[in-house]
Amino acid sequence: MSDDDVRPESDETWSATWDADGTWSDEAELAGWEESGGDSEGGSTDGESAGVTSPTVAVVGRPNVGKSTLVNRIIGRREAVVQDIPGVTRDRVSYDGLWNGRTFTVVDTGGWEPDARGMASSVAAQAERAMEAADVVVMVVDASVGATTTDETMAGVLRRSKVPVVLVANKVDDERGFADAAALWSLGLGEPHPVSALHGRGSGDLLDAIIAAVPDAPRERFGVSRGPRRVALLGKPNVGKSSLLNKLTGESRSVVHHEAGTTVDPVDSLVELDGEVWRFVDTAGLRRKVSTASGTEYYASLRTHNALEAAEVAVVLIDTAEPMAEQDQRVISMVIESGRALVIAMNKADLVDADRRHESDRELDRDLARVTWAQRINISATSGRGVHRLAAALRTALASWDKRIPTGRLNTWLKDLIAATPPPVRGGRQPKVLFATQASIRPPTFVLFTTGFLEAGYRRFIERRLREDFDFTGSPVRINVRIREKRAGKR
Repeated sequence: MSDDDVRPESDETWSATWDADGTWSDEAELAGWEESGGDSEGGSTDGESAGVTSPTVAVVGRPNVGKSTLVNRIIGRREAVVQDIPGVTRDRVSYDGLWNGRTFTVVDTGGWEPDARGMASSVAAQAERAMEAADVVVMVVDASVGATTTDETMAGVLRRSKVPVVLVANKVDDERGFADAAALWSLGLGEPHPVSALHGRGSGDLLDAIIAAVPDAPRERFGVSRGPRRVALLGKPNVGKSSLLNKLTGESRSVVHHEAGTTVDPVDSLVELDGEVWRFVDTAGLRRKVSTASGTEYYASLRTHNALEAAEVAVVLIDTAEPMAEQDQRVISMVIESGRALVIAMNKADLVDADRRHESDRELDRDLARVTWAQRINISATSGRGVHRLAAALRTALASWDKRIPTGRLNTWLKDLIAATPPPVRGGRQPKVLFATQASIRPPTFVLFTTGFLEAGYRRFIERRLREDFDFTGSPVRINVRIREKRAGKR
């Protein structure tokens, strides 16, 4: 069937409104999609050249001196979660920065303390790793408080290192703070740069100093492949997302603690898995809806949503040792609504005994009935058991997400399907499906041109048969209907 076979007659026109079932508003939107073989989003936009890395600037300091606020000022946008309490930032979080034509990576860190214990010691260890891997270290000191014992200890550590250090005297909001900033010469790290991260005072001069300290060639580190596929790790709090990222990277990339809600900012890492480089993003656990969250949890939820939107495939972790909760269902719904590919990782599978395993499988089949198309794998983020199967599941999901069915083949298949199972009669008339096309990929979206409304149940039937016959494992499939309407007669 060709396009000309279904072109509307002179006395008819296509509906120009969006219907409740998601009908298309403009026929021109479909023009050329079948021929181009592309999609509305295009290819990867990472823009990273193989083997090329940008210099890294690590922002360090003791807790609550304004590091995350300064990071937001440096990168020129609100990315890092900021709140007027210590200990909000815990992991090493990287952002892209640009100043005077020079690109660099800014690494926000948690508060560093020399004698920290518990979770604070893990946070301090993350800051130390950032200092070791950085090309330039920006040490932030609260000028209104002055140099504390912790500041002096950190300054001593930095003086012994070979990394260039830029000293920042933060919270200098007016001329009265310049004397406090000058007192920080005593730390032995060179000239202190007076800055108000909150108001932006002195930020331009600081960026000039950072760029001047950046070496021409960055230090060697893990290479970046061109356009790695982006994977978001999602789930409720304390389900094992950070543990999985640490197992994949082979290092303590994210802070792991038995206390729920440890991760606040999304933490991304390049991971080589099964011979391919992937960009994994560890996100904050989603405890409730964004509209009902508050404080740090609210901003963490926003960052998690943004991380999902930037990802191509989501790995939703579910605690196998516990019954599925409402939060698990909400996370899965969020992935489906975003249109991202999906892999479900059943974590802590090693903690489930044989008697519980059979019962758990039956519960999961019931609770995950709406996403039977998503591949499920059993893993243990702590021991690493089953993690090697993750790469194959990701490739399958992404292949389905990128799949395009030629228009001719699609319409031949649809004609046979409708002949065997025609759509139900509605309002005394049976709607006809005139033509179908795949409007886009990522996710696969199909548009059916019809003479009447198609019931939701029939659209689900078409979706199910599409999956069975063309194998869209791991990817959501969207079916839109566009209705052809007759014009009103001339007066």
